[in-house]
Amino acid sequence: MRPTDRSDGALDTSAHHVLETRGIEPVPDSERHAKTRELLPTWIAANITVLLLTMGAALAVSYGLNFWQALAVGLAAPVVSYGLVGLVGIAGKRGGAPGLTLSRAVFGQRGNLLPGSLIWIARWGWETINAVTGSYALLTILNVLFGIRSSTFLIVATLLAFVVATFAISGLGIGAVRTCSTWATWLFGGFSLLVLGHLVADADWGRVFGQPAGPTPLMITGVGLIAAGGISWAPSAPDFTRYLPRTASPAAMVRNTMVGAGIVVLPLILMGAVMADSTPDLASAADPVSFVGTTLPLWIAVPYLLIALVGMLLINAMSMYSAGFSAQTLGIKASRHRAVAVNAVISLVLGGVLMLVATSFMGSFIAFLSLLAVAFSAWVGVFGADMVRRVEYDAKALLDTTRTSAYWYRGGFSPAAVAAWALGLGSGLLFTTSDWFTGPLASNNPVGEYGLGWVATVALSFLLYAVLPKPAVAPVAQPAKGAATMAV
Repeated sequence: MRPTDRSDGALDTSAHHVLETRGIEPVPDSERHAKTRELLPTWIAANITVLLLTMGAALAVSYGLNFWQALAVGLAAPVVSYGLVGLVGIAGKRGGAPGLTLSRAVFGQRGNLLPGSLIWIARWGWETINAVTGSYALLTILNVLFGIRSSTFLIVATLLAFVVATFAISGLGIGAVRTCSTWATWLFGGFSLLVLGHLVADADWGRVFGQPAGPTPLMITGVGLIAAGGISWAPSAPDFTRYLPRTASPAAMVRNTMVGAGIVVLPLILMGAVMADSTPDLASAADPVSFVGTTLPLWIAVPYLLIALVGMLLINAMSMYSAGFSAQTLGIKASRHRAVAVNAVISLVLGGVLMLVATSFMGSFIAFLSLLAVAFSAWVGVFGADMVRRVEYDAKALLDTTRTSAYWYRGGFSPAAVAAWALGLGSGLLFTTSDWFTGPLASNNPVGEYGLGWVATVALSFLLYAVLPKPAVAPVAQPAKGAATMAV
């Protein structure tokens, strides 16, 4: 380890420049000028995806929920999931570093590689899903405008275009993501009102409101399905709050995170549920987007899909932005831009497999979300419990991956954190049901039947870490004024 101005050699560290070059090293107080209100468009943009329309339709078609049940799901899911995201984000303003870098203080320098690797791999899947959805949106636009049918060549070409555009945005850094998020928020909001107006005028509301209620267990499962996407952002939450000053209001951070997500999630879920009347075969469809082109008039469908496409680019850009930090935290010796490129290539390859081989997008997507929620929840439980006892982080110790680090613990591992994470993860999988995997305890009990494996994971990981013996939190040494930042 050696002192340097930047972990990747660059000197320009401000998030307000066009190109952000800062890596995983904590942001100094002198550069932390962000505002809590900037979290609002950030988390609005994180949810601008037609997948929420698809998921709302799936609640009605696959789960048999009526309008009022979909309303309850659309209200509860963002409060639960983005409430957790907002709370974890508080660690970002405390430590000024990305989430998985702060996680070194919890799990130990080596122990952090276990949940970090799993989260990094899980992000590949999420980025693949978004890339595939963006590609399908492009294919739908080509079809409804020009009558061009999908082909292997077009699938590869649209997927490549989406991934390249995502890489370009995420490579610029947090400033570019925030600027694009603000514009996308206004455009998507305006066209969503047009779609809503069309549905109000065109839908058979007697039929919509006359649908019988679906089973309560599936309603609760639906909350978990929608919430899984939000929970997957929890380890990344500090990545978007690390430029906030230490004096930023935690309540405002949580509120802006939940509101930003909720004002997108709720209306899209409801619109999807209403549009489901014309998509009875959605659950078995290989393409989750084309129903938008057939349900809405051309003058609304095309611009709406184009704006949603920008939103999906931003979602993937945010995910790849965090994934670059994840790779650096895992010890990959590369700049953030090169680390992002690795994720881009992986999502391109996996996206091609999903689009060319898979027969049911929704089946694969729901199975992925079920496992994704458990994978991220184990980290959330342990990290959240640690936040109760730790209010600041040692910048030097975070970046010191040798035995001299205050976060080395026992052989580089925190036994309490690693044990709580592993036991929570394993227990959650026991209660999980999906097309890919079904745990032995997934039936004949409320946790399994209501799809609450991820809740059991959070709770068990949190409680285990809270009660297991841990080393005391050492006071953080304050660096001398003007001291150089230490980097790996």
